[in-house]
Amino acid sequence: MAGDPERRALSTESDIHHPLFARWYARVIARAAERDQNRARLFRDLHGTVLELGCGPGVNFSRYPQSVSEVVAVEPEPTLRERAERAATSAPVPIQVRAGLADHLPLDDASVDEAVSSLVLCSVPDQDSALAELRRVLRPGGRLHFYEHVVAHNRVGRAFQAAADATFWPRTFGDCHLARDTLGAIERAGFRIEHYTRLRLVDAEFPHPHILGRAVLPV
Repeated sequence: MAGDPERRALSTESDIHHPLFARWYARVIARAAERDQNRARLFRDLHGTVLELGCGPGVNFSRYPQSVSEVVAVEPEPTLRERAERAATSAPVPIQVRAGLADHLPLDDASVDEAVSSLVLCSVPDQDSALAELRRVLRPGGRLHFYEHVVAHNRVGRAFQAAADATFWPRTFGDCHLARDTLGAIERAGFRIEHYTRLRLVDAEFPHPHILGRAVLPV
């Protein structure tokens, strides 16, 4: 595998390097993710072949149910991908970890039954391109399970998010953007929202509310 020229070329072209953020994510965020019950809810109803977009260090791998036959986990950051490859060895289902970009996924058309996006669509360069790729690789009737933070509804929250996006937030947190209307982007991509829940820490939705839900690709 390490000596395969095509694999080396793909890894180089698909890599996005954030080494400091990756190490911080693996040490801090990954521990919090293990205790996040919203992630547990995200993985309850999955089956068949699943694409996990932006798997990070593999914090979700232990949550896959036996109804899943195979997972293709795509991660562009080399440090996180290396950790994910190690995590895959102890996962309850078979997992392939691959280099890849959200807008150029290393999968065939209509090749997966389900897709999972867990705090990823905030950081992709272009949401419309990424969602078009998810639509391409999903089979008709396939489902997108999402857990993402989104733009606030209230003026104060939106102002904070816009200011953070324009200054320090993306550079500090691996290209993450707070003020994205991710639910709207999913609908624009042609998915039909089956259900979703809006989650928030406080009534002012500060600093970033989340959505947890599922969308289906119409047949």
